[in-house]
Amino acid sequence: MANSALNELDHLLSTRHSCRGFKPDPVPRAVITQILEAARKVPSWCNAQPWQLTLTSGAETDRLRQALSEAALTDSHQPDLAFPTGYSGPYQARRRSCGWALYEAVGVQRGDRAGSARQMMENFTLFGAPHCAILSSPAELGPYGAMDCGGFVTAFSLAAQALGVATIPQAAVASYAPMLHDLFDIPQDRLILCAISFGYEDEAHPANGFRTSRAEPEEFTDWRGH
Repeated sequence: MANSALNELDHLLSTRHSCRGFKPDPVPRAVITQILEAARKVPSWCNAQPWQLTLTSGAETDRLRQALSEAALTDSHQPDLAFPTGYSGPYQARRRSCGWALYEAVGVQRGDRAGSARQMMENFTLFGAPHCAILSSPAELGPYGAMDCGGFVTAFSLAAQALGVATIPQAAVASYAPMLHDLFDIPQDRLILCAISFGYEDEAHPANGFRTSRAEPEEFTDWRGH
């Protein structure tokens, strides 16, 4: 029984990927509710459950798409939670590998700055997803609230995968936090952390034709006393 449960979990983890091309078909609200019912069970410090979602469908998703696309052309990045100061060593290598694999999949050649810029802008159209969940946490909980919300993002993505719904967690959406606060009346005492765009995968979309690799356990584990 234990091995069977682990195999099922490993299958979800192995088949889930960041979807970058969605069909326009909406996900039924009952299915979204199932995803939320599962994701809410993740652990959090002191059981604070800091996550709050602003979840869009239909015209509200289109309104968000339009606002993000305009902000990306005119506004500077102003995330509530500071972005990384840099990527070095293996983190830089993995980031570059992912980026070049995506560009190759969609036919953007090295040095094609216009092509890479067009692909970057797909972040702000939500890759055509019919739904977006903007995730926020109380500012007073700081990085620990954000850490708890990371667990929620994982659970949401896996629950969605189990129901045949594709996802992509997006930090890029949170880079225009002031606009999002205004657009959806998200209180200023909450940190906008990221978004999860989701819907049904367009399997024919070239951006969905690649997969990222994962480090082996030996690369990130320092065994002590074993």
